[in-house]
Amino acid sequence: MLYYLFEYLDKTLDVPGTGVFQYITFRSALAILLSLLISTVFGKKIINFLRRQQVGETVRELGLAGQNEKAGTPTMGGLIIIMATLIPVVLLTRLDNIYIVLLIVTTLWMGTIGFIDDYIKIFKKDKEGLKGKFKVIGQVGLGLIVGLVLYFNPGVTVRQDTGGSFTYKAQTENVISQTPIEEKSTVTTIPFFKNNEFDYAELLAWTGDDYHNLAWLIFIPIVIFIITAVSNGANLTDGIDGLAAGTSAISVLALGIFTFVSGNIVFSNYLNIMYIPNSGEMTVFIAAFVGALVGFLWYNSYPAAVFMGDTGSLTIGGIIAVLAIAVRKEMLLPVLCAIFFAENLSVILQVSYFKYTKKRFGEGKRIFLMSPLHHHYQKKGYHESKIVTRFWIVGILLAILSIVTLKLR
Repeated sequence: MLYYLFEYLDKTLDVPGTGVFQYITFRSALAILLSLLISTVFGKKIINFLRRQQVGETVRELGLAGQNEKAGTPTMGGLIIIMATLIPVVLLTRLDNIYIVLLIVTTLWMGTIGFIDDYIKIFKKDKEGLKGKFKVIGQVGLGLIVGLVLYFNPGVTVRQDTGGSFTYKAQTENVISQTPIEEKSTVTTIPFFKNNEFDYAELLAWTGDDYHNLAWLIFIPIVIFIITAVSNGANLTDGIDGLAAGTSAISVLALGIFTFVSGNIVFSNYLNIMYIPNSGEMTVFIAAFVGALVGFLWYNSYPAAVFMGDTGSLTIGGIIAVLAIAVRKEMLLPVLCAIFFAENLSVILQVSYFKYTKKRFGEGKRIFLMSPLHHHYQKKGYHESKIVTRFWIVGILLAILSIVTLKLR
């Protein structure tokens, strides 16, 4: 909303200094500061409210050191992340931008699913929470919406060959591209390869000359799979103080760099990467989201004063997935979000191997001392703050490796 106010003051009344709101970098800096302020100042009020409502975590007997002390710690702290993200976004972004609309819908959609899950666990005293099939239905529903919008909306286009002909819009970072023409496409980026664009439609080339018109048959299921996988990965990672929020902030910050350069034709031309018109606006959302995650860490770092619950973890995973898909970097997720991937994989391997050995030998055996992966290291005797710090370091290395793929091909 403030964007439109300052645009009016600049263009209609010619008020000096108001044109600064046209700059994505300025609004991003303002967004991260505002979200940090909201999450740290109002976060305490939300935690106190949750404590008064007796919204406390029920701890399962897992035999982990320090686990019993966490009982009664307020959960649903994801509300802090959602509030601290959406307020700056509504104030500072262009709300007519299709990518911003999608991200707001994602935040509210996944936040609602997570909130229902936490509500059932806390107030209905059902430790299982929302049944898994309903979670999956919600995730698939969001994937369907995102896939349909990205495929059919005319505002979602790409330019693979940016060329050299473009002009700046006066007094802004925005660029008016002249050639070549924007086009609808299901093209994406394969990391570490030269000439690394791949079109999902090519998978249907065997169907005939009109295979491009059928690309949605491949694209939408892929979007659904990615959103479901990443949101579940974030959910599994949220198991010890500061782990999910910290690793997510690192990954999202890296995605912010991809978003900024992909949405600016000058940088995309220099880096020889796909130019995605209007995607740069997502940088403001990302800045607000990073600020919210870091502000949440103020209270979630060891020993945690609040847990994010599924309200936060499912929201985080959904946002990361949509950001990666929108900026055509979803194939980089196994590297950028390798921690989520490892947590997911550890559970799948543990359950599968246990069922296999029980069926084969009559007694179930385990690969890890416990899953997800962070609990394995807890069982080995590592303090959770050490585990979290080391996972953060791994996350930083993976983020740097991901950013390097802009040039390393």
